[in-house]
Formats: sequence, C-alpha cells, structure tokens
Amino acid sequence: MSTVPNSSPTVSIRIANATDVPAIVPVVNAAYAIEMFFQGTRTDAEGVAEMMQKGEFLVAESASGGIVATVYTELRGERGYFGMLAVEPSQQGSGLGRMMVEATEEHCRSHGCKHMDIAVLSLRPELLPLYRKFGYFETGTEEFHPPCSRKVGVECHLIIMSKAL
Repeated sequence: MSTVPNSSPTVSIRIANATDVPAIVPVVNAAYAIEMFFQGTRTDAEGVAEMMQKGEFLVAESASGGIVATVYTELRGERGYFGMLAVEPSQQGSGLGRMMVEATEEHCRSHGCKHMDIAVLSLRPELLPLYRKFGYFETGTEEFHPPCSRKVGVECHLIIMSKAL
C-alpha cells in the first residue's frame, strides 16, 4: 500500500487495491447520482475491477478508515489521464476534490508524465469552470461511449481538457 503525496492530517491518499473495490463503488455512485441522464448507476464492482486492469484508482481515506473520495488515473506515455473523480456528497466543497486532482497530477508526474488530460461530459458544463480553475483548458472533443445506458433522446460527447505538468 503506497501513500501518495498531498495527503492531509484528516485524510490519507493512496493507491487502491482490489479489496477497495466494494468501498469505491458506492462513493462513485453517490457522487454521480446527479447524472439523471443515465439509466441505473454509474458503475459497479465489475466496472471498477475492469478499469483497475488498465489504470489505478487513488482513494482518500478518512481518519476512521472509510473511503471518502476516489479518482481513476491512467498512465499513457508522457500523458496522464484522470476521470471518475468522486467525493462523498457529505464531503463535497471541502477541498477534497482539489486534493485528489493534485495527488493524481503528482502521481502521474512521478511516473514521467508531462501533460494531464481529463474528459468531461458535455451534459456537465458546470464542471468546465472548475477544471479551468485547476489549470485545465479545452483541447478538443471525442465521441462518448457510456459505461451504462443513456436515457432515450440524450445525446452527448466528451470535452477533452488538458494541462501541462
């Protein structure tokens, strides 16, 4: 179990392992419950385990040992990627999201990444200013392949945002 820089006295951030999957899923689904344009939940244990085959999740643990935030990260040569940033709803607005982004950037930087990318759903335009505050800017768009079904008539794409590390 390795600790990631940017941990604080109230939480510690580390790389998740397979035993964390059951705790990651409810944090992600609670944080993404706002996305009413999907049918069902955002992810499940199988989806998280599958993502762990390609990348890693960082998790923030509270002093009591519960996971209160998580973020998926992937090393892609000199580019790092993060997605599925999720903070337990009761902890949102506490700076934990920023801490997770900074920990992810440091994790990727320590593995030789020079740039960081994120893909934001076009249906979540309120997130763009947040990531701009973190130094990201729009660099393009991509087709979206959702992990679960969209409600009928809901169309969207991904807005790619990047930042030099």
